[in-house]
Amino acid sequence: MEFAVAAVERAMTYQQVIMRALAGTWTWLKAADVLDIHPRSLRRWRARYEQDPVLGLLDRRRRRPSHRTAPRAEVQRVLHLYRARYTGFNVRHFHHLARRDHGVTLSYSFVKLALQAAGLVPKGRARGRHRRRREPRACFGELLHLDGSDHAWLALCPGQRQTLVAVIDDATKRLLYAQLWPEETTHAVLMALHAVLAAFGLPMALYTDRAGWAFHTPTAGGRVDRTHLTVVGRILARLGIDHIPSYSPQARGRVERLNRTLQGRLINELRLAGITTLEAANAYLREQFLPDYHTQFTRPPADPASAFVPLGDTVDLDQLLADEAERVVGRDNVVSFEGVALPLAKQPGRRSCAGLRVTVRHHLSREHTVWRGPQCLGRYDATGRPLAGPRPRAPKLPWPPHRGHPASRPTNARAHVAPDATFRGRRSRDIPPHPSRPRRRRGPRLPVGPGE
Repeated sequence: MEFAVAAVERAMTYQQVIMRALAGTWTWLKAADVLDIHPRSLRRWRARYEQDPVLGLLDRRRRRPSHRTAPRAEVQRVLHLYRARYTGFNVRHFHHLARRDHGVTLSYSFVKLALQAAGLVPKGRARGRHRRRREPRACFGELLHLDGSDHAWLALCPGQRQTLVAVIDDATKRLLYAQLWPEETTHAVLMALHAVLAAFGLPMALYTDRAGWAFHTPTAGGRVDRTHLTVVGRILARLGIDHIPSYSPQARGRVERLNRTLQGRLINELRLAGITTLEAANAYLREQFLPDYHTQFTRPPADPASAFVPLGDTVDLDQLLADEAERVVGRDNVVSFEGVALPLAKQPGRRSCAGLRVTVRHHLSREHTVWRGPQCLGRYDATGRPLAGPRPRAPKLPWPPHRGHPASRPTNARAHVAPDATFRGRRSRDIPPHPSRPRRRRGPRLPVGPGE
């Protein structure tokens, strides 16, 4: 059996040191110090070298194969599998698919070292300074992360870029929503919120970046304007969901790591499946990728109680997630909303709607509705053409309104005025009459004669 390269190099090093000691250039103590062995061991190596200068310094233990040596055929099969089919996959992803689909039994560490030794996978760079991650929230639904990742997700269509809108739970790392869109728009974000609210309920808080659909930032890199809300901001405030802005990529590290994981796995799987359209990619996401992702990366929450508030069957999410704005009806009974003219039909009991202050809602289905209080004045398609059929009812909040909730309205018009402590508990007789208006005499006037 041939000796390994490492064993031959070690024997050559020992030979050079022993020859210098024999020539008198180094002392035997210095030679033992260079080889980092005891002088007694060096004397034994010297005797073996004098007995057999060719093979005396070779470690005979290297000639016996280890009982833990992996089969050469299995290692060659793994390397060929990576070259032929899984080029570009990271080692963790490749090892998972190889064990699941091809029956590979080698460990992850061995596969990683074999791929790096073969030059198929580069070695990772050294990590930076130590950072401490924030502890995740305790309850499922306590905090959600929403982000859009713009990337070339379809590897078979290199000239195209898509945006993956994903919603992840902070406590369990569960992907509640993931779908590819042409770009990150308000409509795509509202569709993601609709899917999450319909499936799980209302979360406590939502963590996003400062994109244009999320917040209004007066100055670049500055603080967000909480008084000037966007469409998504108004909807979240109406539903009572706390909207938290992020001021750096490091602050939203969980969703950034999620995007890195998805870019390293989803792109290769879509390429392997031969997918070239968004419809097919979204179907693959829902049916195959998400179940496999949840089995590998999700974790149980620290608190088993759920923080989601369930929605009742009477709540219409299409009405609650609609973009709305106030408008004044023109003299020709037409309302304009984002360049779309919405003509109002004649309403029963009213000669004209001109001058009325109405609310226009733009729904996720691209339809428009015009409201005056709880009354729907008309339904229209995306182009402003009136639609026939029953008109929708006013949106109902998922909780009874109460004072203090951001979505409630006071029943009294002066409920926002704080009562004056000086008049608290005083009766009406203690309040003097208005000085500018004298008290009028009530009852008939009696005649007053002389002598009376």
